[in-house]
Amino acid sequence: MQRLDGKTAVITGGGTRGIGRASAARLAAEGAHVFLVGRRTAELDEAVEQIGPAATAVPADITVPADLDRVYDAVRARGKGLDVLFANAATASFATLEQITEEDYDRIFEVNVKGTLLTVQKALPLLNEGASVILNASTAAENGTPAFGAFSASKAAVRSFARTWANELKGRGIRVNAISPGPIDTSGITELVGEQNAAAAKAAMGAGVAIGRIGRPEEVAAAVAFLASDDSSYVLGSNLYVDGGENQI
Repeated sequence: MQRLDGKTAVITGGGTRGIGRASAARLAAEGAHVFLVGRRTAELDEAVEQIGPAATAVPADITVPADLDRVYDAVRARGKGLDVLFANAATASFATLEQITEEDYDRIFEVNVKGTLLTVQKALPLLNEGASVILNASTAAENGTPAFGAFSASKAAVRSFARTWANELKGRGIRVNAISPGPIDTSGITELVGEQNAAAAKAAMGAGVAIGRIGRPEEVAAAVAFLASDDSSYVLGSNLYVDGGENQI
């Protein structure tokens, strides 16, 4: 028997070629039916084709309440409630204190903070007893990376949400935890620094990690699967670092 047999999961940012898609594939392999949520329809369709019948794509923008209503209507129609919610979708950009604009700030906090809040809030009526809610924080919330201030602050807010919501939902038997990935080899790095700079950026990031390399999306997905399953039944309000020791040693 697989750890997530018969479970229903939702993953935002599930179509991207990174943590979301790797986590969707892992939860499906563990027996869950996974609803993949994202704005990029082509990538969602590609992810569903890769994962197979255990995945359903629902195109949506997590900052739009009506879009999230459609997501959860699809989950409700399956008739089994919701057992795992991985609030993974996020956006980032580099800008120093001098450079950052109001538009930069609004975009990052709109997706990373408001979008995360709405994603979990809208799911509340569907969450089954014993459900697991996983928020994607980041080691950036703690390490003071230059020109990454707005993103880092938004992820500090997400980490704080995990603590508060864990307290608020524990009476329903719902566990809320965060994961904090370090540098992970995803398409997001290329989007941030440009294709011509991606290899050098990844090498530089890896040099700063105790284990000597950046991580793979599948390694984060393994942590997500742990938090999604009953194997983590005594883990509540925690922040699980998946960072190769970057912020630990």
